[in-house]
Amino acid sequence: MLLLNPDTELLTPLGPLTEKCATAGLGAGKLVDENGNTQAGFTVRRFPTPWSLVFELLGINRLWPQNYINRRYRYADRDLEKPGPVEQPAGAFLMFRRNVWEKLGGFDERFFPVWFEDVDFCQRAVLAGFSIEYVPFVYARHAGGHSVSVLPTEARATYWCVSLLRYAAKYYGPLSFRGLCLAVMLSSVPRMLLAAFQNPRGDRDRNLRPSSAFLKIMAFAGQCLWSPARAWRAI
Repeated sequence: MLLLNPDTELLTPLGPLTEKCATAGLGAGKLVDENGNTQAGFTVRRFPTPWSLVFELLGINRLWPQNYINRRYRYADRDLEKPGPVEQPAGAFLMFRRNVWEKLGGFDERFFPVWFEDVDFCQRAVLAGFSIEYVPFVYARHAGGHSVSVLPTEARATYWCVSLLRYAAKYYGPLSFRGLCLAVMLSSVPRMLLAAFQNPRGDRDRNLRPSSAFLKIMAFAGQCLWSPARAWRAI
């Protein structure tokens, strides 16, 4: 079975990838941009740690991309032209045997409508004893952001934070999970202020929507802080 995003175009045959899946269970090719450059930091990543997600939430990885946490998370220490096992390839270009999908029950649909469903799937596959092979000789052109670009900014922020906390509730301990709840709340404040000032002359409803969304995210994270089970309820 092959997962391929609508903004992804195959550029090579799939034979070598299929062969790896036959033995490993899962495999991923290389993603390149419009100029043929490898999409480093996206094609393959390690499984997120609590610290890597905190750094993502607080914008540290964007402001200081060369920090150790970010470099390790995005496999900056790996030669992406060499094949080998990886932890978490992008769901935009992911192949696996049908029996892997059936054994795992497919994606966890609680990660709805977007984000972290592919990370969770790879995590469960590894825990179930399968391995994931990276095959850079098979590659595809990937535009990126095709599906989520149609969503309003406030919706993207809501879906990402909710799915992040659900992933954290599923795989991290209570202390790490609550730390991420606090990071979500803290990071929502500057994002809310920035969104409010980005459209100072716009209509009132358009200005209030981002603020309302971030207040809802903060309230959701606050509820999860006291009760981790709240992460699986509707926001």
